[in-house]
Amino acid sequence: MGTTGQGQAGQDAAEVNGQSVHGRSVVGGMLAGLRLTVASGVTGAAVAALVVGVILERVPVFLSGGGVLILLILAGFVSGRRLSGPVAPPVTRTALARIEDLRATSGESADVPVDFRLTVAPEPEDDRPAYRVNINEHINLVDIPAYRPRSIAVVEYRPDEPWEVRIVTRPTPEWSRRAEAAEIDSAPESTLVEKPGMSEGSWCVLVLLTFLAGAALLVLLFRGELFASGDDEGSSSKRPSVTSSASSSRTFTTSTTVSGPSSSLLVLGRMRETAAELEARAGTADVTAILIEERRMEIRGDSARPPGETVHLRMLPYELFPALVHEARTTLGVRDPKSWRIDVTPGADPGAGPRVRVTVTGKEGTARLDADATARILDRRPVGEAAEAG
Repeated sequence: MGTTGQGQAGQDAAEVNGQSVHGRSVVGGMLAGLRLTVASGVTGAAVAALVVGVILERVPVFLSGGGVLILLILAGFVSGRRLSGPVAPPVTRTALARIEDLRATSGESADVPVDFRLTVAPEPEDDRPAYRVNINEHINLVDIPAYRPRSIAVVEYRPDEPWEVRIVTRPTPEWSRRAEAAEIDSAPESTLVEKPGMSEGSWCVLVLLTFLAGAALLVLLFRGELFASGDDEGSSSKRPSVTSSASSSRTFTTSTTVSGPSSSLLVLGRMRETAAELEARAGTADVTAILIEERRMEIRGDSARPPGETVHLRMLPYELFPALVHEARTTLGVRDPKSWRIDVTPGADPGAGPRVRVTVTGKEGTARLDADATARILDRRPVGEAAEAG
C-alpha cells in the first residue's frame, strides 16, 4: 500500500501542527530554564553567604547560607528519588519516511555516524501530517548502501516529541514490503521540527552566570562591612600597635611594636614617626630613657626630673641611627648579628647632651659603640672588650 504526498490542506495542517508542538515545547523550555536560573542564583547567594559569614564572623549569615544549601540538596535528592522511580516507557509510533538527503561523517568503527534529512509520514490513524526532521544515526558500513536520497525507510517517532526519530534498521517483513511500495512526497521546509531549547553549552553558561550573579548580589548587600573590615585590617598592618604599661603620677613607661611589611624601625622615617606616636601617647616629649629594637620602641619618663636630666624626643637625629647600627654590626667583630638595640639616656654631666649606645649580639658575643647626640662615634667596644667593660 503506497503513501501519497499531502495536498495544500495537508501542508497547512502540518504547519499549524508543527507550530503548536513548537509552542508547547518553547513554553516548557522557558519554564525549565526559569527553574534552573532561580536554583543556580540561589545557590550562588548561599555559597557567598557562607564566605561572608566567615569573614565578618556573622553567625546568622553563615547559618542562613548553610540552611539554604541544605534545603537545595534535600530538594534535589527528593526530586531525584521521584524521577528514579518506575517510569513508563515513552510511546513510540512506527511510520515511513522519505530520505531527502544523507551525509556520512568520519568514523573509526564499523558503525558510521550519518546525518539524515527526512520527511516523516505518520500513519493516517495518528492524525498527524507529514513533517521534516533532521537526525543523526549510527549505521553499519554494510547497511549504508541501502539508504540513498529519495528512498523510503522505516522509522519510529514519539508523538509527544516528534523530533525524536529513529531509523529502524531491521524492520518487520510487513513494514519492509510497505517501504518498498510506498511513495512519499517531500514535506515543505516550514514543517521542520527541531528540539527546542538551548544547547548544553548555553545552559552551562547560563548556570555559571546566574550563580555568579547570586553571589555578587549578596556580596553587594554586605559591601560596606566587607570593605570597611578590609580597610581596617590594611591600616592596622601598616600602623604600629601601641601598648602602655600602668602609669603613675610621677613615672611612665610606654612602648610600641610595629607590624606589617617593611616593619623594621631601620626604615627611613620610621623611628621619628614612632617616636611622635609615643610622645602623643605619653603626653610629653621629655623622657629619661629610650629603647629602640628591630620592631619595638619604648620610652620611660619621670615627671619629677628636671629638663636637664631628660632627653627630648624631637631633638634626636633618628635619621642617623641606622648608620650607627650598620657600623656596629659590621666593624665590631660580630660576623652574624642576631639582634641589635639602641639605648638613649641623658648625659652624665648637665649640658653634655644625650648618650647613644648601640649594642649588637651574635654567636661570637656582644659588642657596642657609643655616640653623642649628633651620632658622632665616641667609643667602640668590639667583641670581648664589651664584656670586660660591662
